[in-house]
Parts: sequence; C-alpha cells; structure tokens
Amino acid sequence: MPSTALSGIRVLDLSRVLAAPLATQLLADLGAEVIKVERPGVGDDSRTYGPPFARGTDTAAFYLSCNRNKRSITVNHATAEGQELIRALATRSDVLVENFRTGTLAKYGLGHESLLELNPRLVYLSVTGFGQTGPYAARPGYDGIFQAMSGMMSVSGHPEEPMKVGVSMVDILTGLYAATAVLAALRHRDATGEGQFIDLSLLDCGLASLSHFAMNYLVSGEVPARRGNGGYGGIPSQAFLCKDKPLFLVAGNDKQFAAFCAAADRTDLLQDPRFATTSARIAHREEILPVLEAILRTRTRDEWLAVLDAHDVPAGPFNEMPEVFADPQIQHRGMLVEADDPVSGRLPLLANPIRLTATPVEGYAPPPALGEHTAQVLRNLVGVTQARLCELRRRGVV
Repeated sequence: MPSTALSGIRVLDLSRVLAAPLATQLLADLGAEVIKVERPGVGDDSRTYGPPFARGTDTAAFYLSCNRNKRSITVNHATAEGQELIRALATRSDVLVENFRTGTLAKYGLGHESLLELNPRLVYLSVTGFGQTGPYAARPGYDGIFQAMSGMMSVSGHPEEPMKVGVSMVDILTGLYAATAVLAALRHRDATGEGQFIDLSLLDCGLASLSHFAMNYLVSGEVPARRGNGGYGGIPSQAFLCKDKPLFLVAGNDKQFAAFCAAADRTDLLQDPRFATTSARIAHREEILPVLEAILRTRTRDEWLAVLDAHDVPAGPFNEMPEVFADPQIQHRGMLVEADDPVSGRLPLLANPIRLTATPVEGYAPPPALGEHTAQVLRNLVGVTQARLCELRRRGVV
C-alpha cells in the first residue's frame, strides 16, 4: 500500500506565481514528486513579491504559500541544451504543468504536441489567462483582470462600487480546477495508457466560479445586484452590526429562521405572511432586513453568538488574522503547521485541509531554495555528471 495518495507520480512543474504552482503544491501534498523548474539566477517571479520575507532570507511569503513539498532545479529553456534537459525530464515524468503565454514553449520545441510525441503517457497541463484559442488567446492577464472580466466583481461589493475579492480568488480557484483536471487525466491515462493535453483558462475558471449567480441570470435574465455582505440564498444571510461588533448570520431555511426568532424572542415574525416562508422573505428582503438589523443591535456580538449557538442558528464572528489562528476550532483541526527551514528556522505554513484516512497528508517540506536540487535531480534522472553540470552552470544553462 502506498503511504501517500499520489506515490509514484512525478510532476515536472514549469509554472510561476500562483494558480499553477498552487495546483502542483496540492499534488505534492498528496504525495506526488514535484520538480520545480526555474530560470537560473532569477527563479519564480513570486520569490521577490515581498515584503514580507521569510526570516533571514530574501524569499517572499507569497512564494512560500504555494511551493512547499517541491524540489527546485534551474534550467534555461531558451538554450538548446536546456531544452534537451527538459525533454529528457518530460520523458521521465507523468505530468507537466506550465503557465507560459500561449505558444511560448512551442517555439522552443516544448509544446504539448512535441512532448506528447516523446512521451505518449504524459499529462500536459497549460494554464493561461484566456486559453489556447479565441480572440484573446495571446493576451497577458492577472487575477484582478479576470475578476473584472468574468463578472465576479459585478456581484461583489456594494451597489455603488464593484469590488475585487481580497485574495487572488480566480488564481486560487484555477489552481483547484487544475489539480482536479490532472487527477482526471491520470485516471484516464492509467485506464488507457494515453496521456492528453489540458487547456485551462483563468477567465473560464473565473466565470465557472460564479455558479448559482450565473445560473440565476441565465434562468431569469435579471442582472444580479451587488449586495455587499448580503447573500442570494435564504434570508437572513449576511453581516449584521451588533451593539459593539459585527457578526455573520445565516438562517437559510424555515427551521433556522424559526430558531432565530425564538432566540431573539420575536416569534411574532413567523405570523407575518411576508416573513413566514423562505420564498416570502426573499421576495420581501427590503422589508425584513431593517427589522433584523434593529434586533441584532440590541445585544453585543458575543451575547448573540452564545444565544444563537444555543438555538442551533448558524452564525460566526468576523475574525482578523490573529483571531483566526487563535480560534480553538482552527487549532484543533491543525490548520497551522511548521516546517524546518535551514535558513529561517521554524517556518509556519497553512496546512492542507484535505483529511484522508488511508493516505493522510503528513509531510510538510519547506519551499525549496532556488536550484537547491539541480545537481541531485539531473544526476539521478538524466545522468548528468558533475563535470557536465559545472560546464552547464558556467554557460548559464542551469
């Protein structure tokens, strides 16, 4: 029995910054061997996306967020010898992941058609802004652009101002789609012996993530309104200001709303036909929200959280980062882990949230230094001798 879910899978990771590196980190957490290929002397752009930097280093926290459990080698893909090294590694890999602009790697003989010819079992994933086809295929792009273009910003923020989600949400969601696509392609490869090419677009993933917002529009033709911290499900489902601090309250069905009314000592609301059912509350949103706002302002946040919990009504506080990591549930679930880093010492990391009983995620190796494993990987996988390695380094190939 393998000790990890993806034991025996080798991933050649030619990606940078966030979306694709997040996907390969997820595969690495699940046990795949991930070899990160970086530019000599430069590396992944995100290494410089600081401050903050890891203690005693010039490595940005941004880079640390999506590159653990990998090995780093340096290869200059713009050189003929570098291209040969990447081809050799690709023939010994199960998966290749890259996020260069459309057509870039093909110019160097490293596109999916060339590498699949060399290794028909290879799963080749390309993550680009707009995909391999279409009028925008050659354009560059970043997360904020895709939040704007996909419609995500159109449903986020307050009525008078569209708002970007604070984190790079399209990148993160694309990383999850990417890892899922790779696993599906590996399943197909194991069944048929055939690899394949995966064309993944950040714009596509951003739009797909609109889910029920997009479906509401497609069914009704009505453009979704921006509701700030309000939701589109049952009512209430949004932020409310209490006597001192805000909380987020969701009573998305009739049972939960009845429990809220009991907790608030306002069971009279259940007799009002405008508020008696989920559909009625949605239809009369603008009438019930002021009533709920007035009710929530009568007690402190912690008083409300206690009474709502006692009545089994879903609610939670707004936590800043210190409060997040001090939360007893977060601590119990082990969402903060540490890795031993040779330079910075104990490096705090976010844990992988996947809990597997047979093949648990257990290892957390620190993100690698630039080119840390070049000699080891090229010697063991490609047979590069020490003398040859020194020559390649002298000429800027590795």
